[in-house]
Amino acid sequence: MSDTGGGHRASAQALKAGFDELYPGRFAIDVIDFITDYLPWPFNQMPKAYPFLSNDAPWMWKLLYGGQTHGLSNALAQVSSRLLVGAVDQAIAQHTPDLIISVHPLLQLVSMLAMARRPQRVPFVTVVTDLTTAHPLWFHPQVDAVYVASENTQAMARRAGITDERIHLLGLPIRPAFARTPRPQTELRAALGMALELPAVLLIGGGEGIGPVEEIAAACDASLSQGGKIAGQIVVICGRNKALQERLAARTWATPVRINGFVDNMPDWMTACDCVVSKAGPGTIAEALICGLPLVLSGFIPGQEEGNAPYVVDNHVGFYEESPAGIAAIIARWFGPERDHLRTMSERARTLGRPHATFDIVRSIVELAWG
Repeated sequence: MSDTGGGHRASAQALKAGFDELYPGRFAIDVIDFITDYLPWPFNQMPKAYPFLSNDAPWMWKLLYGGQTHGLSNALAQVSSRLLVGAVDQAIAQHTPDLIISVHPLLQLVSMLAMARRPQRVPFVTVVTDLTTAHPLWFHPQVDAVYVASENTQAMARRAGITDERIHLLGLPIRPAFARTPRPQTELRAALGMALELPAVLLIGGGEGIGPVEEIAAACDASLSQGGKIAGQIVVICGRNKALQERLAARTWATPVRINGFVDNMPDWMTACDCVVSKAGPGTIAEALICGLPLVLSGFIPGQEEGNAPYVVDNHVGFYEESPAGIAAIIARWFGPERDHLRTMSERARTLGRPHATFDIVRSIVELAWG
């Protein structure tokens, strides 16, 4: 994996947890940041540049990511991969793996180039961590298997020359905790310090707490307290953004509000809430669907997240709205005159969720590699 966005590490850790839970003690698993730990400068600086490119300079990120043809990014990958084959050899020599699992789009081509010159090929599988829109570099015809989460990415794998028997449509790898039967909502709300009866909206800024989370929270606070009547409550997950957490904690709120930093019990917080506001990250969408949470998507990273918004909207499990005021108006309607519509979307979301995807992927990989 590599830390170009939090989703790749989260997916790797989810898969590791799946192996450990299904096959305790059978496998030794190393999760490595290949780009940071094995590539030379300046390639090893890509994870540090990613937050700036994806959030502060999206036009530059879209240029590098590529448009319909992905010509620039493919050309850059072809050149750099040939320069970096030795780094794959170094990683293999250090870890001596029986199997390599890639959860990053930049690692297929360079790995296959390295395998071509090795006397003994190491089995190699790709787990695509994008939901509906994926860069072509995810797909290489020589991998032993590729795991995808949607029919769109399945079709992309086919177009890349991967045969059907090596393509597995099983969903996104998410934390195994999401596969467990949750505690009752009222019980969780009591344990988490929430109001027991009021509907709750969950605002998520990702691991780094990015985006207009503060503005959305303020707008929701106003919309849910109009006329002096409290219509709902707000839960905010600020991630590692301590400055955001401190600013929100210092505000005076009209509605009940719970403000959190980075949490390791996201299944509990999602189950305790009734809907979620987030950017269109694939992991958050997959987790929300499992928990039956309708979504309001507030933005997306150009390229890999663009197709996620239509996926949510077209499946009638949420809306796309960038304006904080517009988001707040949607939440107020869901908690007011459109409560029945909210319940209908919740039921539909659960039908799309794949709570056992991680375990399904792990079992498939073990069967593939060890029979």
